[in-house]
Amino acid sequence: MPLLGAHESVAGGLHLAFDRLEQVGGEALQIFSRNQRQWNPAAVSAAERNDFIAAKERFPALKVASHASYLINLASGKNDLVAKSINGFVSELTRCRLLEVPYIVLHPGSHGGDGIEAGLERFVANLDAAIEKETYQGRVLIETTAGQGTGLGASFEEIGYIISKSKHSAQLGVCIDTCHIFAAGYDIRTEESYKKTMADFDKAVGIEKICFFHLNDSKNDLGSRVDRHDHIGEGYLGKEGFRLLLNDPAFSNHSMTIETPKGKDLEEDRVNLAILRSLIV
Repeated sequence: MPLLGAHESVAGGLHLAFDRLEQVGGEALQIFSRNQRQWNPAAVSAAERNDFIAAKERFPALKVASHASYLINLASGKNDLVAKSINGFVSELTRCRLLEVPYIVLHPGSHGGDGIEAGLERFVANLDAAIEKETYQGRVLIETTAGQGTGLGASFEEIGYIISKSKHSAQLGVCIDTCHIFAAGYDIRTEESYKKTMADFDKAVGIEKICFFHLNDSKNDLGSRVDRHDHIGEGYLGKEGFRLLLNDPAFSNHSMTIETPKGKDLEEDRVNLAILRSLIV
């Protein structure tokens, strides 16, 4: 049975994300290891590390993912942005090594108008450069995207290119975001379309490369190229696509986190996770 959980806040301390996950009955966790809108966050302190690892030990089956900063763009053609992006990602690798976080989720970035091929080549080269500056032993998961603007990663072929061309392919995996692939034009709402989408991914990347899922409904329709998450069953994706995914034997042991809208408390997470669990047969 898939491990279901949520992206939870680290407000007040990294270790408190586990308390929040416990409150919603989660079995998988995603966090930001630092503010996702800052270039130069503080290093992980010894106290933070000890508190985080102690909290994580309460969940022996849990595989935590950290989502890398949204500022990082390893596909950029601007030298100053690339330098900051490489340093920023190396810092993320260092934090996750110290915190013993096994997965880092990373967006492929934007080519900035230079074209997909140029962007992908730069992304692979700069990702490899960052990986070689750190001793992190976990897996870097390339996230599928909706394809807004000049963003990379909306097609499975682009994800496949990154993984096949990287010198560190064995350390790379994929995080599938259901909202993103739907917005990019991959339908999973019927058994036929779900099987086709997964077959397309297997051909372009390899189904074994999928390590983690983001379960989000979509506020916009199929192929919209707009990344807007909705509550489970309330968007254009609907419940059936999630039912097919959650009951796919290929992903019966995978970690899956929601990134659905949150209110002032955690009730929305509880509701969304309850709906997902109701779909498992």
